[in-house]
Amino acid sequence: MSDLEDRYLELVRSELPEAARRDGWVIRNDHCFGRVLLDDAVGGCWYDVLGRGRGAAFRRLEPEQLEHAVAQGERMLREGAETVRALDAQSLAWRGKAPKH
Repeated sequence: MSDLEDRYLELVRSELPEAARRDGWVIRNDHCFGRVLLDDAVGGCWYDVLGRGRGAAFRRLEPEQLEHAVAQGERMLREGAETVRALDAQSLAWRGKAPKH
């Protein structure tokens, strides 16, 4: 596993959910952060772009897409609730769902 993949997992599995619980963000679960970061990295619903094949979706990203996902995760940590809300709303819009309130 690459350093970038390790960092992605650290953000999605640990750092983002911890910050979300502490600061009351609109999303809190690791799979939700994965959805938002993957969708943002590919510019749409990730499984429409990457497919639902075997293995972790983040491993099917192009290197620049994975870099983008990690950068956005770190941006969420820096900027907090409003950035998380905006990225989540865009992810939900790509899926035809209303944003959370």
